Amino acid sequence: MSGTVARRTARAPWTLLKAVFGWLVLFEARNKILLAPSAVRLRRTEDAETRRLAAGLPAPPSALVATVIATHRRPEALLAAVGSALSQSVTDQVVMVVDDGAGLPELPDDPRLFAVSLAANTGTAGVVRNVGIRLTRSRYVAFLDDDNLWEPDHLARALEVLESPGGPDGVYTALRRVLPDGTDHDVLSVPYDRRRAARESFLDTNAFVARRTRALRFSRLRRTPEVMPREDWELIRRYARRHRVRHVPYPTVRYLMNPASFYTRW
Repeated sequence: MSGTVARRTARAPWTLLKAVFGWLVLFEARNKILLAPSAVRLRRTEDAETRRLAAGLPAPPSALVATVIATHRRPEALLAAVGSALSQSVTDQVVMVVDDGAGLPELPDDPRLFAVSLAANTGTAGVVRNVGIRLTRSRYVAFLDDDNLWEPDHLARALEVLESPGGPDGVYTALRRVLPDGTDHDVLSVPYDRRRAARESFLDTNAFVARRTRALRFSRLRRTPEVMPREDWELIRRYARRHRVRHVPYPTVRYLMNPASFYTRW
C-alpha cells in the first residue's frame, strides 16, 4: 500500500499539469525542448530548398487556393490524390506537389499542376509542406497527402464558409476514415474546441483550408511516428491562437487509415 501511495504522490504533479494544460500541450512543450536541434537543421534545409526550387519556376504559381500535396514513394496513390484535387468544382486553384526526395511519376498535363522534388529525403512532413506553401501565392492554402482523397466539393464547402461575411480564417471539414480494403470505418467530425484539442487529437490538415498568413507554417521538428502530437495538431492549434477556426460538419475527405503511412498513424 505504501508503494502505491508513493507512486501516486510522485505522479500527482504530472496529473495536475495534465488536468490544467492537457497532455498534448505538455508533450508538445517537451518536443520543442528535446527536438529543437532537429528544427534548426531542417529550417536551413527548407530555406535552401525553397530558394533552389523557386529559381526553377518562371513565376510563383498563383490562384485563389494553393493546394499543397506532400508525397513520398506512393506513385499510384499520388496520381489518385492529384486527380481528386484537380477535379474540384473550384477551378481557381494551383496544385503544388512536393516530393520528399524520392522522385516523381509522370503526372497529368494540367496548367494548374506543378511538381518539385527535394534534393534529399527529410522525413519531415512539416518541411515538405512548408516548401509547397512558400513556392506558391494564394489567398488560401489547402493540404492533401498522397494517400488521401477529396470529394469534388471539398474546396467549395470550405470557401463558402471562409468567404462568407464575418467568416473565419480557417476551416476543417469532417473526415471519412477508410480502411485499407476500401470500406468505410467512420466519420470523424468534431467541432473546434481549444480546451478539447489540448486533450484529444482530432485535427488533420487534409481537411484544413486556411487564409494564408505568417502563422500558416508547419513545425519543423523531426517527428518520428512515436512523437506525439503530430504536426497537424500543432499547426491548427497554433494558428487558432490569433485566427478564428471553424468546423464544417460535412465529410469531404476520404482519409486512409494506414498503419504503414509514412507520416501518420491512427
